Amino acid sequence: MYFAALLARTEDGWEASDTELDDVETLADLADLAREASADDDTVLVLLEQEDAWFGVVRVDGEDDPRIYVSDAAAAARSSYGEILLTDELLGREPGDDGTDLDSLDLDGTEDGEPASAGDDEEEESPSSSETITHGPLGDVEILDDLGVGAKELRALDAEDALSAIAEALGASEVLETVR
Repeated sequence: MYFAALLARTEDGWEASDTELDDVETLADLADLAREASADDDTVLVLLEQEDAWFGVVRVDGEDDPRIYVSDAAAAARSSYGEILLTDELLGREPGDDGTDLDSLDLDGTEDGEPASAGDDEEEESPSSSETITHGPLGDVEILDDLGVGAKELRALDAEDALSAIAEALGASEVLETVR
């Protein structure tokens, strides 16, 4: 289960709204959605979480490029919404490089879903995104520094309560809870 919310900074404080990500296919779509939530090109935070597995923060400041932080890149890579955040640039890949070279895959006749042997599963990993995507944080750890959540605090957050802790630091916990 996913939760996604937009926190838009206004002159009166933070305004929260839950958001549907069904029509969001790219980071650009997500940034456009965030920009629509702000009347004056103020800061908008997109907060995402997946059932205690990972959380992500996307920060959009006016027309600037979005800034991204993901708590566990490997966990996010296994989710459809997480894949939106894991751009080639964030992963340090060339655009269009999906990490898998089809010529190097070992297709030994077991592609019907049955492993060749139980011991081979762990030893033979295809050269896929698992080699390039790390278990752990990825992105701009200073994304919330000026808002009261430093890099050290951000990395220390547990996916279970991270969004609440971020909202509390921003003084926006009540407005976030109204959309939760």
